[in-house]
Amino acid sequence: MDFLNIRWDMWEMIWNYRSMFIRGIGITLALTAIGYVLGLCLGLFVGMGKLSKRKWIFYPAKYYVDFFRGTPLLVQILLIHTAIIPGIFGHSLGYFVSGIIALTLNSAAYNAEIIRAGIQSIEKGQNEAARSLGMTSGTAMKLIVLPQAFRRMVPPLGNELIALMKDSSLLMVIAAPDLLYAGKIVAGASSRFWEPYITVAVLYLLLTFIFGKLIGYIENRFSNSYIPSPRRGIFKFGRESAGR
Repeated sequence: MDFLNIRWDMWEMIWNYRSMFIRGIGITLALTAIGYVLGLCLGLFVGMGKLSKRKWIFYPAKYYVDFFRGTPLLVQILLIHTAIIPGIFGHSLGYFVSGIIALTLNSAAYNAEIIRAGIQSIEKGQNEAARSLGMTSGTAMKLIVLPQAFRRMVPPLGNELIALMKDSSLLMVIAAPDLLYAGKIVAGASSRFWEPYITVAVLYLLLTFIFGKLIGYIENRFSNSYIPSPRRGIFKFGRESAGR
């Protein structure tokens, strides 16, 4: 059975390429982090645009989301890297710029829908109560609606972060030296495919596990049932006060 024919001496070769894998992890994390943060910021504006009653704001936001959610990320990457950026600047700006733009625009479309749904899940009475107290619509959204909606957005936003990290492997098609690209180089140099790609899969699994734990902590931290542990100083003060 060829799929079990794993040469254990290949792991020495993979170890010799460890610097390439480490660099690939760093580039993968950098592309994911920057693309996600920018996508979250842009997604907030697009999501708010989809809630607008003004057609000149609503329809551009709607068409933006429909386009980037309805077309493959791979097509978007190639379109941005080979057509849009060279068409504007006359030449390519490299894999990093193209990758950041593609991941940002794609992530923003999904984050916009998450934000829109999160805001709409808050009861209208919350906004009406804030307006009755004299708050403007913007102030009510900032101080009342968004903080409550964010608690409900954390799980889907976390899932989008993990999905974006895995989707960043598609940037290999524009020669981004990410984690998958490192596996491809080792596979080409050794003419072996099981060991390099198993290594890549395990590393992605490890990153996903770490991200999942971090997202789980944030989700628990912002949940309604979260009870912070008492600080030592406060607890000591409380005991002393009770004994007086």
